[in-house]
Amino acid sequence: MLMGEYNYAIDEKGRLNFPAKFRDQMGKEFVVTRWLDDCLVAFPEGEWQRITEILKSKSMVKTRDIQRFLFSAAEEAVPDKQGRILLGPALRAHAGLEKEVTVIGVGSYAEIWNTAAWQRKQQSLGSAEIEAAMEELEF
Repeated sequence: MLMGEYNYAIDEKGRLNFPAKFRDQMGKEFVVTRWLDDCLVAFPEGEWQRITEILKSKSMVKTRDIQRFLFSAAEEAVPDKQGRILLGPALRAHAGLEKEVTVIGVGSYAEIWNTAAWQRKQQSLGSAEIEAAMEELEF
């Protein structure tokens, strides 16, 4: 399970040090693509395949925009010997990644955030909203 929060700086070439604890669980290759809330998402290969199968099993008419959103921006990530992954310009632009980056674990996947955007998102996560969501999910 991917959990925790890690802060890094992205270098001038677009390389990001991916957390060692996450790399062990993500595997040798994983998929990074754009995600909701103007961040990026990193899926282990098995989770990416599961999502792909779900989308394939549904009506293409209903899933085409989701497929366009996810697949058109997707990149395979292969950490180098230092544990860095390369994020292309389009992905960096989508998430506003320029220097300070926060990588968070979200159970079966990781999210990659501009650190300032992540801090704003955390401040917007009020306990009343979380409580209502948990109640709706019968948590």
